[in-house]
Amino acid sequence: MAVENIVSERIKIGTVTANIEALPDNYSLLEKKLNLMLSQRKEELSEQENAFRKACRDMMRIGSYKPTGRGKPASEYLLKTAFEGNFPRINTVVDINNYISLKYLVPISLWDTDKIHADFWHFRPGHKEEQFIFNTSGQTIKLHDLITGFAVKNGEETPIVTPIKDCQLTKTDSTTSNIMAAVYYPAHWSDNPKLEDILDEFNELLTH
Repeated sequence: MAVENIVSERIKIGTVTANIEALPDNYSLLEKKLNLMLSQRKEELSEQENAFRKACRDMMRIGSYKPTGRGKPASEYLLKTAFEGNFPRINTVVDINNYISLKYLVPISLWDTDKIHADFWHFRPGHKEEQFIFNTSGQTIKLHDLITGFAVKNGEETPIVTPIKDCQLTKTDSTTSNIMAAVYYPAHWSDNPKLEDILDEFNELLTH
């Protein structure tokens, strides 16, 4: 399905899609990779890793949006939990997503494509009045100037994902069969990690 990105001069959007029905609950390859990465992330970032982390934060500085405090990329939350030994374990597909985010220090959105009908996906900064519910408690996130992914159907846009939090409406659960993920990557970055390498490993783990 097509993806439109109107902020491509600042943020590249790399996507992966998969049917996850065959993913094992006990995924030995993922466990091996994730345990190694959790051990590595208890150490300080290298100079290059830290520069890339900052680039991922700075790419979100669009309009009035400031990626600080609770507005930082979700990848920084995962990095903090790994450093503190509190890394979340949810289910296989979410754990794959979080492993990729932790390893490469990129924010990633993940959603169930069967939970919303779309003709295509559209990424743009949110408007002042736009928001969505992001958890079961009904809490909302305001989307003003925050890069947001929308499901577009018959010309109508429904916001579903951001690099900070994703919409409760389309989150994966035990019934999920088909997923899509969006990797947010600083457009100006020319060093490692490469977006193509991130997507390759993501696809490898989803289809192993």
